[in-house]
Order: sequence, then structure tokens, then C-alpha cells
Amino acid sequence: MRYLVRDRLLGFGDDYWIEDDHGNEVFFVDGKAMRLRDTFELKDTQGRVLIDIHQKMLALRDTMIIERDGSPLATIKRKRLSLLRNHYRVCLVDGTELDVSGKILDREFAIDYDNELLAQISRRWLHLRETYGVDVVRDDADPALLIAVAVCVIHLSEKERGED
Repeated sequence: MRYLVRDRLLGFGDDYWIEDDHGNEVFFVDGKAMRLRDTFELKDTQGRVLIDIHQKMLALRDTMIIERDGSPLATIKRKRLSLLRNHYRVCLVDGTELDVSGKILDREFAIDYDNELLAQISRRWLHLRETYGVDVVRDDADPALLIAVAVCVIHLSEKERGED
């Protein structure tokens, strides 16, 4: 399943829809402006909050926290030694680790679990300017979580480069 995301996803305070590849609205991003930490909610079409994302306040490295139903789901931070490419580690609360690597700022990267591709993020498939696709390749994968992971690593990468 492919989802279309407009660039500058984390323009906090801005609200917008994420569409499927048929143009149907699937997820609503509700940016929370005027907060001490970067925060937003990923909602379904009925307005139910599926995922909360916020920046961890006290951390040595920039870290994003993903929560579902008020409980922690994942922590995302840059891998320590990743010189040539952007590499991020996603630690799920059950101990599972996902690897995110590629050209994050160019919106060309992958989310893997144990060397198996879960999602590919790319602008290559699209003709629409300022849009990138999140292509979830496994049927048993959680699309909301993978979209949230993509959003987090883009945000962390932009902050690291001073673009945010």
C-alpha cells in the first residue's frame, strides 16, 4: 500500500491529510503548535488519535517517542556511528529493533526489520512536486507506525542540519 505525504510534514501547527495511492484521505496530521517540545498526533478519518509523537525532553541525542493509547510504542534516535548515510534505530517496547537508512533529507530511504524491507520511502514514483511516497511492502506491517517512523526520522534529520 502506498501513501502520499506532502513535504514539510512536520510544519507544526499545520494540519493536513495523508492520502492513499487512490487519493483517499487516510490519516490526518494534527500538528501541535506552541509546545515546549515537537509534538503531533496521527489521526484516522473519524478523528481518533492513532499515534502520538513527541520529542523526548531530556536526552543526550535528539530522540522522538511514539505512543499508542497513552503507552510508549517506540523510541527513535540516530545511530552513533553512521558517517556515510543517515541511519536511525527504532526500538519498539517489545524489544524489536527497526533500522532506517538512506538519504533521509532527499526522502529516499528504507525501514527494515532483520534485513527484511518493511517500507520504502521515495519521491521517485511521483510526479507531484513536494510529495513523497511511503510504500508499505508487507501486508502484516502497521502502516500508521511506519508513517510515524518516517516522519520522525525526517524531523530528526532536519533538526540535526538546522533546517527546523
